[in-house]
Amino acid sequence: MAVKLTDGVTLHVLPTKKFKTVRIKIKLKAPLREDNSTSRTLLASLLETNSQKYPTQTAMRSELSRLYGASFYTDVTKKGTAHILTLDLNVVNDKFLSESDSVLNQSVAFLEEVLFRPNVQEGAFHEETFNRERENLRDEYSSYYDDKQLYAALALQELYFDDPAQQIPSRGREEDLEKITARSLYMDYQKMLQEDIVDILVVGDVTEDELAKAFRIFSFSPRKEAGSQVFYAGKQGMDKKEKTEIHPVAQAKLNLAYDTGVYYHAENYYAGQVFNGLFGGYPHSKLFTNVREKESLAYYASSFMDTFRGTMTVETGIEGMDAPKVERIIAQQLEEMQNGLFEEEAFLQTKEMLKNGLYQSEDSPGGYLERVYANIIAKGSIIPLDEWIEKIDRVTKADVQDVAQNISLKARFLLKGESD
Repeated sequence: MAVKLTDGVTLHVLPTKKFKTVRIKIKLKAPLREDNSTSRTLLASLLETNSQKYPTQTAMRSELSRLYGASFYTDVTKKGTAHILTLDLNVVNDKFLSESDSVLNQSVAFLEEVLFRPNVQEGAFHEETFNRERENLRDEYSSYYDDKQLYAALALQELYFDDPAQQIPSRGREEDLEKITARSLYMDYQKMLQEDIVDILVVGDVTEDELAKAFRIFSFSPRKEAGSQVFYAGKQGMDKKEKTEIHPVAQAKLNLAYDTGVYYHAENYYAGQVFNGLFGGYPHSKLFTNVREKESLAYYASSFMDTFRGTMTVETGIEGMDAPKVERIIAQQLEEMQNGLFEEEAFLQTKEMLKNGLYQSEDSPGGYLERVYANIIAKGSIIPLDEWIEKIDRVTKADVQDVAQNISLKARFLLKGESD
């Protein structure tokens, strides 16, 4: 299932006859730093736009059309202490074509071209492409202010974390763009290609042998194996941080951030997932039922756990004047969870919804590969679905209560209008 192409570069082949396409994700992982999120986001955009062989967007789209309508895109994310750049290609399986030439091999060659031969001239990215994509990214950053739900989420993240690298969005920030040039970005690209830990994940009706042979054309050099922990476990101060901003908004945003001590596939992970589902993760949760439905105090109210950073966030859309009352009700729901006051029916329903979500992820090639990759970087191996399901089934109400008792509020961000 796993083929070592060279030190720090691994091919993971996941054969299945379930899908009519073959999905390929190339993940390049680097330590998350304050100064690399923006450059890697811009780099991802450039790699998606053109290359030496396909010097225009039209030429690249034409090649994807020739590959029977293959889809290709890039993305950046962060997990804990890692920043991850992804190349993602979805292509029809050769078995459904009458052509003698392998579309799979051509698709791998396309990825090799895009990754190893970007549109570079004299040691710098193509100036026109670079300037255009930099402006596009600048426009994206400007749009964050207009999306108040996103703005509040990012503001809470900046307030909660003391570590500057954790404060920055995974896609970077506008103030860093001015420091990046076409030449400096090419240097960042070379560093990425030489030093990032690379995982290539493929799912579809394929074999390990054919994929290993196909990816031998990738000329990755050996790199130092990752030894650092991917989980972020930085301790925040004891005092709760609070911040309020006034914007011209009709709907206020009250967002809260908590320490949880719950990490991906740690001993308390499964109980943590059940806790989150009961607290604010599902429509039958305490936040949805009590804040939104019973009290009619919120347009939305939900919770989300980041188990690579040991945090939980609660996001609400409310009337600004109701913020103190909403916060009290949220605190009351957490206290009830800590005292084990939640219904057996809701507890069992949450377990079933968690398991259904896992089963559904098996039906999505992209979602399946993301779950497999998270397993790999967190545990170094793939956790079988039946084992995951079994551990959810074993969670008791006492386990959920234990998780709740270790959750503590650390940051509060309120975005409200002037009339509030």
